[in-house]
Amino acid sequence: MNALDMAARMEQEAVAFYRQCAERTSNPMGRKMFLSIAEDEQHHFECALTMKTDQHFMPSSTRPLEDMKDLFETHKQDILQQVPSTADEIEALRVAMKMEEESIVFYRNAAAQATSDAEKKFFECLILDEEEHYHIFQNTHTFLEDSGNWFMWEEKGIVEG
Repeated sequence: MNALDMAARMEQEAVAFYRQCAERTSNPMGRKMFLSIAEDEQHHFECALTMKTDQHFMPSSTRPLEDMKDLFETHKQDILQQVPSTADEIEALRVAMKMEEESIVFYRNAAAQATSDAEKKFFECLILDEEEHYHIFQNTHTFLEDSGNWFMWEEKGIVEG
């Protein structure tokens, strides 16, 4: 299986996993986060298929972190209501972070071994998106596991003594 076939398969599996996570998540913001990232992964899947046939792809017009910031800003009140997270939701975030880390490593290797400039640019684009996905999941995990420290760091709070 070549790198583009593998990328398509990985992205397709990510779409299925993140949609499943969205269905099982009780928190409305968590559901929206997983669905938004599933959309990104669907775009990656479609780009991988296009790359296989004509060595061309259309990068996403938005960035995952920007999308999340907009989503969180729009639904700030939902976040403040804080629906308690389940152990399954926390574990889903851990699995998501691991998946994104593995994707980043794979895409870095694929970019280094790319057979064309277009293929190299495609994998480099995927790396950027997957790194942003990882940070979104990591940030969410930190928020759910340790909200106090999350607010301190995210809001740039300082402790005065």
